[in-house]
Amino acid sequence: MKTTRIDCEVGGERLDVFLAENLSDVTRSAAQKLLEAGRVTLGIETLKKNHRTSPGDVYIVTQDCPSPSAAAPQEIPLEIMYEDSDVVVVNKPRGMVVHPAPGHPDGTLVNALLNHCKGSLSGIGGVKRPGIVHRIDKDTSGLVIAAKNDRAHLSLASQLSSRTLTREYDAIVKGVVKSDSGTVNAPIGRHPTDRKRQAVTDKNSRPAITHYEVAERFDRYTLVICRLETGRTHQIRVHMAHIGHPVLGDLTYGVKKPELGQSTQCLHARKLRFIHPSTNEPIEISAELPQYFKDVLGKIK
Repeated sequence: MKTTRIDCEVGGERLDVFLAENLSDVTRSAAQKLLEAGRVTLGIETLKKNHRTSPGDVYIVTQDCPSPSAAAPQEIPLEIMYEDSDVVVVNKPRGMVVHPAPGHPDGTLVNALLNHCKGSLSGIGGVKRPGIVHRIDKDTSGLVIAAKNDRAHLSLASQLSSRTLTREYDAIVKGVVKSDSGTVNAPIGRHPTDRKRQAVTDKNSRPAITHYEVAERFDRYTLVICRLETGRTHQIRVHMAHIGHPVLGDLTYGVKKPELGQSTQCLHARKLRFIHPSTNEPIEISAELPQYFKDVLGKIK
């Protein structure tokens, strides 16, 4: 069992809706089942799904903690960009999920790495995320680093936290970006009405900083280089949309219909810099633009 405390700041919502918005991986129907089972309390009172929230309420939610099943090795081709006894860096193709999740139980980067590394991956991420230090979206291509042992994982995680592990992305965004460079410093959290999306918000958010610079301008689009200072979910996609330049092909945060044949975001994790966990030497790895990205640039030009 796990117990979660949720503080209500605004109020006025049905409780099942409020729970779905504030509990990760809990749908509205799952929230209703928790309420029906008496798993949600306000003080000593158990609550029903049509209960209306009030400012200052403190809800206690009790959930089961099922033991996740371990990911299985699968023979899936990988483009290895760097590898030694501590780390492996992969150029992930667009369309591949990083680790098993609801709706994607296998065929992921983790399944491929377990096969390639013969199970020699850090256990810090748990049985479904062995070795995974950071993630990129399913439809974002490019570099992902994984740790082969716990010592390397802790070192790389510390570098992420201290911002000495740096990541650069290429993105095609809509519109002509006027300034040659800039920084978006805006907190990101779950969207207030759509739990599948992220948003710039002050509510239940975390600091998020993206630096960008213009690589090339076109008539209606701009090729930009983005460097992450933090690593929030969908950060570049949310931040570029926030400043009025959503990533081309991003149907979630940009135009709701495909442009130039693109129904997924034109976003590529091109460069990765880190300090090697054993040698303390700086390592820099780059992955050239994938063919789909080059094809879109060709259409724009």
